[in-house]
Amino acid sequence: MRSPIPDYLADVVDRCRSDHSGRLADYIPPLAEVEPDVTALALSTVDGTVYAVGDADLEFTIQSISKPFVYALALAEHGIDAVLGRVGVEPSGEAFNELSLESGSARPYNPMINAGALTIHALIGGPELDEETRFARVLAALGRFAGRDLEVDEAIYEAEVTTAHRNHAIAYMLRNHDIITDDPRSVVRGYVRQCAVRVTVRDLALMAATLAHGGVHPVTGEQVVSRAVARHVLSVMATCGMYDAAGDWLSSIGIPAKSGVSGGIIGALPGQTGVASFSPRLDDHGHSVRGVTMFRQLSRDMGMHLMEVPAPARSMVAGSDGDAWRYELQGSINFVGMERVLRTFDEDPPVHDRIVIDLTRVHEIRKVGRRMLHEAIRRLVLDGREVEVHDPDGLLAEPGTIEVGRDPDRREPVRIEVTD
Repeated sequence: MRSPIPDYLADVVDRCRSDHSGRLADYIPPLAEVEPDVTALALSTVDGTVYAVGDADLEFTIQSISKPFVYALALAEHGIDAVLGRVGVEPSGEAFNELSLESGSARPYNPMINAGALTIHALIGGPELDEETRFARVLAALGRFAGRDLEVDEAIYEAEVTTAHRNHAIAYMLRNHDIITDDPRSVVRGYVRQCAVRVTVRDLALMAATLAHGGVHPVTGEQVVSRAVARHVLSVMATCGMYDAAGDWLSSIGIPAKSGVSGGIIGALPGQTGVASFSPRLDDHGHSVRGVTMFRQLSRDMGMHLMEVPAPARSMVAGSDGDAWRYELQGSINFVGMERVLRTFDEDPPVHDRIVIDLTRVHEIRKVGRRMLHEAIRRLVLDGREVEVHDPDGLLAEPGTIEVGRDPDRREPVRIEVTD
């Protein structure tokens, strides 16, 4: 059977082709000359399947969509707390190129506006790194997110850097407050070159899916950034990624997102998918008109709103198995799933002294779920139960005898047997 997903995505693209509103980014001469009606849409699952329709092979410059990925690189290099000391995470409520800083701290409000992005670019590699080496590190990181080597559109770079007067003003403002210590002209050149990297919607969908997949690239399998960094970046994208339209975007579309003035938009739905659109005509906020329409339709038709929470899945099946009481856990076990398991142990205790906990159908146990299950086993053993765990994928522990706690009365280890 041919999957209907490409047909659906093609229909989403076709529905918005009649909308010719908006304008090209004419303040960047090469962008003022692009074909205004090209439109593309791509979706990548977190296991690496990519669907792309429309003008999906067309390359365009990444522009501000580079910001979350270079932010992720800075977080990976310096740690979240150190980066927060230089750049905040609060929505500015202002345009992306506003000359403003937080009162008191003089930090840029967030890394998605230009003041924050310039600061983040200057952080890569530290102040001792020269301009070319720093940019090489940025380009390599963007390539790791895309899963392939990327290149710079030198014509776009030259056109942008010669007209980057406002970015120079922002950079000098940052230097005046010692937020950056490098030569402001060097920082602006590096940032503008970062924005001139060429991508397709396929690249962007995979880049977004890498963030949605906890920092793991869906195709290469590389852990590009840690889960904690990916979570932090997605949080900032949700509240700040769409600039002064972030509140409307989050409430109506509900997908952590980032746009660029060449006409691209990415969205990353945690644990599910990465989405990318491209169409060059922009609205008053600098977002692709057709891109916003496509994302709105996807959110509505496919239930992609972040706050559209599904009913909790059944995480456990229990029943008698000979002389044992068997608990079969399934799915991804987080706090909510494990709470249901613990509640069952408490309110409907097993009728046998021998208990089997089967993790065969579990594909993931989150850290909190693991701690909760360890404690539940410890208490069952202390209550005189014989506990055996079937854990073929080593989610709880490697096969063998493990210690899950100590008997508070006898001060002796509490151990269980784990089998594969």
